[in-house]
Amino acid sequence: MLQLIERVNTGSSDSTCTLALEQRVKGRLRVQLDDGRDAGIFLDRGQVIRGGDLLATGDGVVVEIIAADELLSEVCVDDPTLMARLCYHLGNRHVSLDISPGRIRYAHDHVLDDMVRGLGADPVTVTAPFEPESGAYHEHSHDHEH
Repeated sequence: MLQLIERVNTGSSDSTCTLALEQRVKGRLRVQLDDGRDAGIFLDRGQVIRGGDLLATGDGVVVEIIAADELLSEVCVDDPTLMARLCYHLGNRHVSLDISPGRIRYAHDHVLDDMVRGLGADPVTVTAPFEPESGAYHEHSHDHEH
């Protein structure tokens, strides 16, 4: 079994591994690579693995992580005030959000969809990779001073 123990910033991948968000928030996980090989992920806890991240073994085997398609609700809005209201109310319920200009995605949930409709937006169901804002999982960057 391959042991993926570190992130690397450069290099070509020897294989890929497709993972849903639920798997990508775990620091310790047994996985199967897309080529069928077994592997284990052994990273520091509290780090979200993003689609496109490269993980490596101690002897230089590199695996690219692919964010799996998941069932999501998507809301597209042009009104910045409505966008802010939607983000506020969804965030107030501790919902992980994938936010981009004019668009919000969250794990599909009919109760949340009803709330969003009540706020004046029209959610649709999509299947796509889910890359929510990292704060939802308390991902910590060391690029700043304490």
